[in-house]
Amino acid sequence: MKAVRAHHRRVRARRKERAMALIMVLLAIVVLTVYLTEVQAESTTAFASALSERDRLRAEYLATSGINLSRMLIASEPSVRQVIEPLFKLMNPKGRAPQIPVWEFGDQVLGPYNDSAGAESFSQLANVDLSSGENLGLGGLGHFDAVVVDEDSKIDVNIAARGDIISRTRLAQQLLGALSPPQYNPLFEQEDADHQFSDRQSICAAIIDWVDSDEEREPCDPRTAQATQGGGSEDNYYQTIGLKYFRKNAAFDSLEELRLVRGIGDDFWATFVDPEPRKPKARIMTVWGQGKVNVNTANAQTLLAIVCAGAPDAELCLDPTKAASFVATVALVKSFTAGAPLFGSPKDFIVTMQGGGTVGPFLAMGGIKPVAFRSPAEMAKIITTESKMFSIYSTGVVPDHGRETRVTVHAVLDFRHAATLADLARAGQATATGVVDATAPTNVTGINGAALDPAMAQIAVSPAGNVVYWRVE
Repeated sequence: MKAVRAHHRRVRARRKERAMALIMVLLAIVVLTVYLTEVQAESTTAFASALSERDRLRAEYLATSGINLSRMLIASEPSVRQVIEPLFKLMNPKGRAPQIPVWEFGDQVLGPYNDSAGAESFSQLANVDLSSGENLGLGGLGHFDAVVVDEDSKIDVNIAARGDIISRTRLAQQLLGALSPPQYNPLFEQEDADHQFSDRQSICAAIIDWVDSDEEREPCDPRTAQATQGGGSEDNYYQTIGLKYFRKNAAFDSLEELRLVRGIGDDFWATFVDPEPRKPKARIMTVWGQGKVNVNTANAQTLLAIVCAGAPDAELCLDPTKAASFVATVALVKSFTAGAPLFGSPKDFIVTMQGGGTVGPFLAMGGIKPVAFRSPAEMAKIITTESKMFSIYSTGVVPDHGRETRVTVHAVLDFRHAATLADLARAGQATATGVVDATAPTNVTGINGAALDPAMAQIAVSPAGNVVYWRVE
C-alpha cells in the first residue's frame, strides 16, 4: 500500500510539473507573439517609410528632369526664330521675327521624354513614329507635369527697388492702371485686412514704400508734379495698427510677401495678384520680372492694366462694360492665334491700341475705341515683346499600388545673359580649333577667380539660363 501511495504522489507531482510547463510555454508564446507583432509593425512601418522616401526621391528627380528639359526648350527659341525669320521677312521686309513662345507647347514637345501618354501625344502632333527611338521616355517609373510661366507677362512690383524716381513712377502707373477701373470700387469701399479703409493710392504707395530703400513716402500720383518728389516721411503705420514688423525697404523675396503690405487682404489678393491659385499663368503681378511687360504673352487683364497705365482717361478704363469687352476680345484673338505673337515690337502694340495694325480692326469690331496715350514714347518704355524671366513649375508623379507620390519643384530662370545654342556651338568650335570668336564675352571668371579665355567664357554662360530661385514642395 505504501508503494501504491508513493506511486500516486509521484504521478500527481509529474502532472503539476506538466501543468506548470504548459503555463510557461503559453506565457512564452504570448510574449513572443507580442514581440513578433511589434517587430512586424516596426518593420512594416520602416519598409513603408523607405518606399515613400524612395518614391519621393524619384518624384523629385522626375520634377527636376521636367525643369531641365523645359530650360533647354526655352534655350532653343532663338534657333526656332532663326528658322522662321525668312518667312517673316516675306510678310514684313523691314521687321524682325518676334520671340516665339515655344514654352507654351512644352507638354507636347517634351512628350517623347515623358511617359507613354506624352510620347503618344507628340507622335500625333508631329506625325512621327517613336518606336525606333532609343533612350526615350521614363520607362514606366512615373511622369512629370511641367508648366512654364512667363514672368515678364506680368507687372513686376520689384522694379521700385532700383531706387530711382523713374522706376517708382512707372510702377505707380502700372499699379494704378490695374486698380483704377470703376468695377473695383466696392473693393476699396470696405474694410481691408487690417480693419482700415485703404483707397487705391494708399495701397499703391504701400507696395512701393515696402520695396524702395528710402524713407520718403510715395505719393503714387504720376499725374501730378509730386510724382518727382517725396510725399513726406514714411510713418510707422504698421506699428500704429498693432503689427510687429516694419516696412522692409527692400525687394520682395516672394509673391506671398505681398500679403504683409498694408491693405492687401484676401479680396485684393484674389482680384489683382493671384485670381486662380492653381493657374500661375493667370497672375497679374510678379516679383521676378525684368521690369517691362511682354504684350505678346500677357493675359487680357494685364494688358488692360498696361493700357490704363498709359491712358487712364480711355473709355475702356472708365466704363466696366467696355473693359469687359476688351478682355473678351483680346482672349478671342489670342485663341485664334494659338500662341503666335501678335506684335513684332512695342510700337506695333501702341499702333494697334490706336486703332491701326492688324489687330486694331478686331478691337474696333468688339466696340473698343482707339486709345489716345498720354505719351506713346513713355508707353513704349514699359512694354516689350521679348521675355527673359521664366518660372517653371514641374511636378514629378510616381504611382505605386493605388497611391501617388507627388513632388513639385518651382524654379525661376534668368535668361538675360544666356548665350544662344549657336553661340555655344561657335565657342566649342573655337576651343577645338584655337580660333577665338571676337564677340565672345571676356569678363567671365572661373572658380578660382582667374579670367577665362573668350571661348571658354562663352561656354560658361549657360544657354539654359541662371537659376535665381529654387523651391521643392
